[in-house]
Amino acid sequence: MFRLEKNCSSTKARLGHIKTDHGIIKTPIFMPVGTLATVKAVSQDQLIEQIKAQIILSNTYHLYLRPGNQIIKNAGGLHNFMKWAHPILTDSGGYQIFSLADNRKLEEEGAKFKSHIDGSTHWFTPENVVETQRILGSDIMMILDECPPYPSTFEYAKKSMELTHRWAKRGRKHFLESSPYYEHSQFQFGIVQGGTYPELRKQSSEYMAELDFEGIAIGGLSVGEPIPLMYEMTDLNTDALPTHKARYLMGVGTPANLLECIARGIDMFDCVMPTRNARNGTIFTKNGKVNLRNARWKDHHKLLDEEFPSDLCSKYSMAYIHHLFKNDEILGLNLASLHNLTFYLWLMEETRTHIANDTFAEWYPGMVKRLESKV
Repeated sequence: MFRLEKNCSSTKARLGHIKTDHGIIKTPIFMPVGTLATVKAVSQDQLIEQIKAQIILSNTYHLYLRPGNQIIKNAGGLHNFMKWAHPILTDSGGYQIFSLADNRKLEEEGAKFKSHIDGSTHWFTPENVVETQRILGSDIMMILDECPPYPSTFEYAKKSMELTHRWAKRGRKHFLESSPYYEHSQFQFGIVQGGTYPELRKQSSEYMAELDFEGIAIGGLSVGEPIPLMYEMTDLNTDALPTHKARYLMGVGTPANLLECIARGIDMFDCVMPTRNARNGTIFTKNGKVNLRNARWKDHHKLLDEEFPSDLCSKYSMAYIHHLFKNDEILGLNLASLHNLTFYLWLMEETRTHIANDTFAEWYPGMVKRLESKV
């Protein structure tokens, strides 16, 4: 599934690719988030033709609740339902259950939770989240895990990790004993937990490696801990993970976060930040973040990409885009979302080029500094 092509000589950055029946994913890669079978404010055609997305992420929890398993099964799976002929990764819903702390109960069997839509009660188990993801037909599915909050005591983080390990073993068994519903292969990733405790992180990495998943994700980070601590835990995890498996850091992050974590050995990322920030009027550029609602752009008639060179393409002026946001026009959300996602995917392409040319170590610190600026 994953093939490692090259290691950076001075960092842990890696160049590789993931082969699926819906296409090859070049890594390092960022996955736009399409929680409900849609990436907010952009179409599937725009994802392919303008953004150049290789893979998107959808969410088991949300799609299980609405439209529901039967409707997606009747459609022939998620690819056909949303008319997306390229790879899809589905999260198991563990993080969403974590965020429903007041409306869920964790037991050995699984997680009991109340729907955020109508308050109805549901169960997720390691086995039935595999079944739901079989119905969705994603190319890559995630195990059910528990994501401990930050901060957590050592005792809580250890107990949580051990529960995730037991669920992982059951989920892997069910995956290996079941078959895809549609005419393409599916892969399963494990998820490392352990809070912010190095010994637990190492233990969890080793356990997930033993279960021989097709890839391994790092979970439980970017949940409120300081950024330097996130980097430290990421570095520790990649030291302990097998080199021949894809490594996916869940829920991260800013453009600068991506580069820093690629330097620490990560291959895959997802985050709602590019689209959420875009809908709030913030875009990412080579020179830092830009607030499109700022009055400085009201009478500024240069093109967005002329003012902030990013190797993208835009025909609209800063004044026009500012006008759209000040008047809550939907086109503004679309244009900003297109810009941010295109920028993220452009950054990944640049990163892959620098790793291939063995110039990543010299290039990325300066780029991180620029990305963290505010315009």
